[in-house]
Amino acid sequence: MTQTLYLIACAAPPARRLTTPIHTAKKAGWDVCLILTPSAYRWAAEDPTGNLDELRGLTGHPVRHSYKLPSEPDVLPPPDALLVAPLTSNTLNKWAAGISDTLALGLVTEGIGLGLPIVALPHWNKAQGAHPAVRRSVATLREAGVTVLLGDGQTDGGFVPHPPRQGDPDAYPWDAALAALPA
Repeated sequence: MTQTLYLIACAAPPARRLTTPIHTAKKAGWDVCLILTPSAYRWAAEDPTGNLDELRGLTGHPVRHSYKLPSEPDVLPPPDALLVAPLTSNTLNKWAAGISDTLALGLVTEGIGLGLPIVALPHWNKAQGAHPAVRRSVATLREAGVTVLLGDGQTDGGFVPHPPRQGDPDAYPWDAALAALPA
């Protein structure tokens, strides 16, 4: 039986490479549904190099970015797991505080309460990561059962923050995030 993975992406440079995890997850047997933060959706929809139509075609589902009206039906199957990647420090801190002001945040805050397997793969620079709220938020989410792949990159395969303006979206460890999902 196919399981459903919600890939929830924030507006960070690896969000320009979402075809990579979608293809890999589908090969592993996941039915992938894509949810974008409003800024990530804007990147995909308005940027001339965006690929919103391609992403819809790959997943076979609408790409969601905002809450539906209460009278509207759900257009996505319920998730069996959540992958939040790339996770920005902004979304991290809101999530840890329980803020649900976007569809993406609503799904991940609810996912904790539902006991869903959740993997988060951050993407931020060293200056952003040095803020004390980031460390507290990572600890809060880990205590809630979220697998946050942030570390030294040598032993855990997680994301290693880079110097400001020196990130490499092609080096983003999508494979580590997908490997951390339940089989």
